[in-house]
Amino acid sequence: MHRKWGFTGRYRDYSLKNLQKDLLAGLTVGVIAIPLGMAFAIASGVKPEYGIYTTIIAGILIALFGGSKYQIGGPTGAFVPILFGIVMSYGYENLLIAGFLAGFILLFMGMFKLGSLIKFIPKPVTVGFTSGIAVTIFEGQITNFLGLTGIKHQETFIENVQELAMHLDTVNVYSSLTAVICLITILYTQKKFPKIPGPLIGLTVSTVIASLFFSDQVATIGSAYGEIPNTLPHFHIPDITFARIEQMIAPAFVIAMLGSIESLLSAVVADGMTKSKHNSNRELIGQGIANIITPLFGGIPATGAIARTATNIKNGAVSPFSGIIHGVIVLLILVVFAPLASTIPLASMAPILMVVAWNMSERKVFFQLVRLRNADALVLIVTFLLTIFMDLTVAVEVGLLLALLLFVKRMSESLITVKALPNPNHKGNKVETQMVTDIHDCPQINIYNIEGPLFFGAAQTFEQTIMNTINLTPEVLILRMNKVPFIDTTGESYLSTIVHDFSRHGMVLIVGITQQPKNLLTKTGLTDFLGENHFFEHTGDAITFALQQVNENKCLGCKHFAFRECTALSNPIQK
Repeated sequence: MHRKWGFTGRYRDYSLKNLQKDLLAGLTVGVIAIPLGMAFAIASGVKPEYGIYTTIIAGILIALFGGSKYQIGGPTGAFVPILFGIVMSYGYENLLIAGFLAGFILLFMGMFKLGSLIKFIPKPVTVGFTSGIAVTIFEGQITNFLGLTGIKHQETFIENVQELAMHLDTVNVYSSLTAVICLITILYTQKKFPKIPGPLIGLTVSTVIASLFFSDQVATIGSAYGEIPNTLPHFHIPDITFARIEQMIAPAFVIAMLGSIESLLSAVVADGMTKSKHNSNRELIGQGIANIITPLFGGIPATGAIARTATNIKNGAVSPFSGIIHGVIVLLILVVFAPLASTIPLASMAPILMVVAWNMSERKVFFQLVRLRNADALVLIVTFLLTIFMDLTVAVEVGLLLALLLFVKRMSESLITVKALPNPNHKGNKVETQMVTDIHDCPQINIYNIEGPLFFGAAQTFEQTIMNTINLTPEVLILRMNKVPFIDTTGESYLSTIVHDFSRHGMVLIVGITQQPKNLLTKTGLTDFLGENHFFEHTGDAITFALQQVNENKCLGCKHFAFRECTALSNPIQK
């Protein structure tokens, strides 16, 4: 049984043995986080130390205030295309403001308990934009992998590909060799020694080889960004004005939306691995606090990192202490070894992000959905392509809208409106659809089984089905609505049209209506128009009432025998 836990409840029954496990997990994840933090920062268009600052501050705050005991927060690959676009368009200072505003948006989302909204985002949309981001990240690392020079970063994917093609003649063999060494080391380490941090080993091996044999032939972090300081980040409040808030509020919403999706998905993954239960609203509050404070120290937006969280769990983490320890480890390494980071070749950073992109692409799920060749596949492909060729905001908006429209279409097709009659061979005279034929259908009483939600997407079809199949304007129309779970105002409007039109010459009886539809009909006045005596709980009672309203003269000689009473009504001698 899962118990709701507060701040102190997360550490209930905490022991020295648990601390040892958290120390090991925190140390492992901290070592892995350093190259990733720098790589994500560089790919986002900012200095590498800003990624380290984010790893330290956001990592500790998310662990302290978040809603998952195992969450590891920091810069992630999902943010790279968005942050790079913001830096290119607005500059680093405005990126800090966007992250700061996004923190407040996340905080308010948590306070207003919007954490559960994550379940309303369809999987094809999340897989589509995640795979699209992976392609964008991979493409963005080709320059450093090959050591190309003279590259000018463009706004669109196509323009960047064209820029790469134009500068392929500037390939640096030494940079390519360094990148290949790093990539092979990472892949080999992950396969043979999965518990050893492959990115760090690859970074170290390739850096040492490049430094020993061709140190002057490859670009390094130091030559591109200057020496990484081994001091703590300085507190600085960005110059926030109303004009800047107005300018950056839209990018801030994008950061907040993606941050909430990524962090809650990471928390769900952690739940599956540990059989635990996170607090989604508290997680958003923790993410908000982290993103409010991190920019004040020069850090970039952060969220829950799925891969690092999974590594944290696999290495035995039992509480948020592991996340706190991970941040402290990164801080200690920054203070002691920062100058050495300046010698890291940029070509060594590229394979790290390429591997991240490959792992986050969800390629198996992607191709599995594509092979379905259904509406979900369409949503996936559209979201994927828009993420690459437009931007994430447009992709998610269009993906969600398309998913919604296709869902409405499927739901509208699920509404069943079909004529029915009692089955005389059934012990309880069960009303069934297959009983209606050309020679077995009461001319004066029509019964319809209605199954499914009666909403705007299905309402018109519902009305047309009934109005087009009523035979010779019967005296009584019985609508069996016990399987209609929901009616919206559009559905009520079409139902009201049927009732008002039919009531001019006959009567409408409604059977088994559920609570929500009945409440809506009461509010709109349709219940009063029909009268409570026209609502029945059981179909048999409605049929008995309807038979009392029919024109018995029309029953004489009728051979349909739709009801048990028809034998007596149709036989003039018996009558």
